[in-house]
Amino acid sequence: MTTPAENTDVLSPETQVSITGRNVEVPEHFADRVKTKLAKIERLDPTLTFFHVELQHEPNPRREAQCDRIQITATGKGHLARAEAKEDSFYAALETALAKMERSLRKVKARRSIARSGHRAPLSTGEAAASLVNEAKEAQQNVGKYDVDPYEGSVEDATPGQVVRTKEHPATPMSVDDALSEMELVGHDFFLFVDEDTGRPSVVYRRHAYDYGLISLAEES
Repeated sequence: MTTPAENTDVLSPETQVSITGRNVEVPEHFADRVKTKLAKIERLDPTLTFFHVELQHEPNPRREAQCDRIQITATGKGHLARAEAKEDSFYAALETALAKMERSLRKVKARRSIARSGHRAPLSTGEAAASLVNEAKEAQQNVGKYDVDPYEGSVEDATPGQVVRTKEHPATPMSVDDALSEMELVGHDFFLFVDEDTGRPSVVYRRHAYDYGLISLAEES
């Protein structure tokens, strides 16, 4: 179902929300909860005007604690944000996915603010310490959380070493900074793009702590 948001106190009138379920019915009260929660995401980035929320129940006794999955995809003017989570209930998965998306949007907002100012604002000792503590807590909570194969059971008769999934996306040239922002928004550990300064296919990726890496293809001399 795709309908304009009706409650102006929750989402802007022009914002649309699509909620679908795979192997599960989506009750009206849960759909209302989703729209209410998405209002906070919209306030962080008002350019996001369409949200697609997918619920999927995976009846696997070995993964009872991660049987309910939610993926949120938000699209706006020339960009998108995506986050997903697996928990023991759709309510918990919704909160986890929204928290991930909020963190990504805040990171990108801070990065763009720094880029506009032309310099990286130094952190105070207290801010740096608080940031390190929060990151450590986050890492501890996620230990083992993603140590599972997301495609397990979705590919039949596959032997080791085969390509089981392919994906294409537009090769619009962009800056390294924009590529880092896109990587944060989609929640990936790397992002493939065409560097607008060099015209070369390049990849930005996460390194340890808060650093990033950049790999570019060079022509053979």
